[in-house]
Amino acid sequence: MAPSTAIMWFRRDLRLSDNPALVEAAAAADQVVALFVDDPVLRRPAGANRRAFLAGCLAHLHDSIAGHLVVRAGPPATVVADLVVEVGAVGVWCAEDFGPYGMARDAEVERALAAHDVPLHHVGSPYAVPPGTVFNQAGEHFKVFTPYSKGWRTHGWDDPVAKPRDLDWATGLRSDQRPTAPRTTADLPEPGELAAKRRLDAFLRSRVDAYRDQRDRPDLDATSRLSPDLKWGTLHPRQALARLGDGEGERTFANELCWREFYADVLFHRPETARSAFNPAMAAMEVDEGPDADERFDAWCAGRTGYPIVDAGMRQLVGEGWMHNRVRMIVASFLVKDLHLDWTRGARFFMDHLVDGDLASNQHGWQWTAGTGTDAAPYFRVFNPILQGRKFDPDGDYVRRWIPELRAVAGATVHDPLDGPPELFAGAATQYPPPIVDHFAEKDEALARYQRVRGG
Repeated sequence: MAPSTAIMWFRRDLRLSDNPALVEAAAAADQVVALFVDDPVLRRPAGANRRAFLAGCLAHLHDSIAGHLVVRAGPPATVVADLVVEVGAVGVWCAEDFGPYGMARDAEVERALAAHDVPLHHVGSPYAVPPGTVFNQAGEHFKVFTPYSKGWRTHGWDDPVAKPRDLDWATGLRSDQRPTAPRTTADLPEPGELAAKRRLDAFLRSRVDAYRDQRDRPDLDATSRLSPDLKWGTLHPRQALARLGDGEGERTFANELCWREFYADVLFHRPETARSAFNPAMAAMEVDEGPDADERFDAWCAGRTGYPIVDAGMRQLVGEGWMHNRVRMIVASFLVKDLHLDWTRGARFFMDHLVDGDLASNQHGWQWTAGTGTDAAPYFRVFNPILQGRKFDPDGDYVRRWIPELRAVAGATVHDPLDGPPELFAGAATQYPPPIVDHFAEKDEALARYQRVRGG
């Protein structure tokens, strides 16, 4: 009698530990096919850094299951249904996807499998509390973070599950070539489940205690650096939450994980906000267009705005495929409120470069800063890039790390080179551009445009 076969469809859960879908697939059949679908719809818009990290994660997953990962390229509905017929699968298991494309794709796969009387089982998700779980007393989804976070904590989450023992992987199946890493100049983190566990261990061992006080300091190695792992599921947030105690740093870190889940919940209920304003009234905000606007956008992308903290952040994005979260807010505020450009232009550039590029977190993080999103009173918050630099990079070390033209400028003076003594800016520093706009004039302009939108 032939062994029964289940298919485990890996997506954003590229790990073996704490993988509930894998546990159920292993329990349902004698052997499991480990499948990854190389979906052209997802591949096309993904930036090189994200594709390179994914390729590394898949290579590590392949090695961790003794080379039995099956990759098939093509439309998922066709690929999965064909494989079901090929192996006579009793079912397909996967973690649930709550993104706009993912839900539509899974519905199409379910229809294709129904023709063969084979179910698609959604078990677990990339989140501790799945989107669409937490509601307010009126039965509506939360639109503000703080009440959502209270509901999120009250709901709670399951404990991590152990990796299945004695799991038999199906062998001898045809596999297409695994996605290869495109050429990239960014210094990307080590991919894979083991590397993710090491990063979590290092963070909990040496940085979480000071996380509340130091997380906004880009000059320090004070954050978890786990966002790429959470993006691709080489680590599940449950695995971090299960190891957190009740210290101030640990509570603050849990709160940051909650922000990620809040934004996923918002996008689940309002999928159109991936491309348009969460607050429809803000869609009327005047933005600059044309050659001059494009020139300022190019300067922002290249890290040559003349505002050091902004430029350091943009150069870090290109150099590492990652940017410190405080600096993400600073550069986003500058693009929208100093340069008066549409937030979607910045969001696209981020997604082109971020190794942790996550649609919900990226788009709604941008909307929060741009004043079009979920914050209750957002638009008149305009970050002063000079003061932000002095506050969060007090000795200027972050700026000097990423802007070699300014490495001879000592201390906090580096955040406002035009105010420093001229002798500090001899030589290489003269290569650094002057500010492309006057922050204070553009702040006034941004607020005036906001008043026009409000009708006041």
